[in-house]
Amino acid sequence: MRLTVNPTRMELLRLRKRLQLARRGHKLLKDKRDELMKRFMGLVHQIKELRLDVEQELEEAWKRFLVARSVGGGEVIETAVSVPTRKTFVEVEREQIMNVVVPVFTLKTEGKLASYGLATTPAELDTSLVAMEKVLGRMVELASKEKALELIGDEIERTRRRVNALEYVLIPNLLETIRYISMKLSEMERGNLTRLMRVKEIVRDH
Repeated sequence: MRLTVNPTRMELLRLRKRLQLARRGHKLLKDKRDELMKRFMGLVHQIKELRLDVEQELEEAWKRFLVARSVGGGEVIETAVSVPTRKTFVEVEREQIMNVVVPVFTLKTEGKLASYGLATTPAELDTSLVAMEKVLGRMVELASKEKALELIGDEIERTRRRVNALEYVLIPNLLETIRYISMKLSEMERGNLTRLMRVKEIVRDH
């Protein structure tokens, strides 16, 4: 669709500069989109592997806990873990991936893992708690990567819309308008030349 502008040389120069800028922006956005897609697919691969590991480790930790419960008895295990001495929290930092700010979650712990007497509890409880703590760190890592994937996906969609707007709307409109103005200026020049030749004929005849 042609833009509504006055067909002047000044407007033609302005539109040509705008077209040059639009083409440069289009290339930069396409490069950004392609790089984001590469990062996105890399994260998809990492998340797929990490999720499988987390599911396996979680299943193994839960099996160990069930063994501890069957060996020590449900009441003993419940009493042993009822007063925790370990504090666990998540630290959030931020990093940039192609101008996309993504959170980075890190698991932090304080205090002792075991809050019970070793003489009254089965050894399987110790191994199950160690396994649980390990898988919890992996789950936090997985959440961090999945959030990054979501934010990068949103940015890819925004960049894709901008690329399409430039490629299929703005640049074609600018090209059509430039052709229109060039055609109008050529018509005006031919009209001026015709009038000038007519004036010369009149002057010569007189």
